[in-house]
Amino acid sequence: MSTISIIGTGNMARTIGARAVAGGNTVEVMGRDQSKAADLAKALGGGATTGEWGTAPAGDIVIVALLYDGVVPVVAQYGDALVGKVIVDISNPFNATFDGLAHREETSIAQEVAKAAPAGASVVKAFNTIFRHVLEKGRPDVFIAGDNAQAKASVEAFVESLGLRPLDVGGLKMAHWLEGAGVVTVGLANHGVGSLDFSLSITEVPV
Repeated sequence: MSTISIIGTGNMARTIGARAVAGGNTVEVMGRDQSKAADLAKALGGGATTGEWGTAPAGDIVIVALLYDGVVPVVAQYGDALVGKVIVDISNPFNATFDGLAHREETSIAQEVAKAAPAGASVVKAFNTIFRHVLEKGRPDVFIAGDNAQAKASVEAFVESLGLRPLDVGGLKMAHWLEGAGVVTVGLANHGVGSLDFSLSITEVPV
């Protein structure tokens, strides 16, 4: 099992934290509002603890569960406190109309995080193609991208502890396309599927 720290106290932080505790992982919650972080840790149970904002996270895996525009600034703020950590970016940088990405260049929040992170940290993109309630109640595939094989292996083991299947899509540059897949899920929810009750998955055809 893994020791993880979750930066953030919103719905995704709560959902990932709950699955992590249920999977036997050790969970630390960190939030700007210490009382909200403490309340979330208490709600998660399973011995979840509260860390002080801006200090070195206890977890080897640090899940940044924030809105996309806050991810890079917070990673930069934590700075050397993240040395040696695996930073997991779960954000979706949607534009105002949810039919494109907020950044115009072929980059991703995860790639920008890698630029802001200290040299000893690794960055992995994960969980961004899954609607929160599907992650809470379902068994969706979890697509991940990253440049460091050991970091990805750690995240894969964590995902498996949640009872979910991790699927590696390649290097960190693929995070751009995972964010694009996030846009596709919204398009499907609004049109082809007509609801939020689904996730993108891989079906393997028997040979």
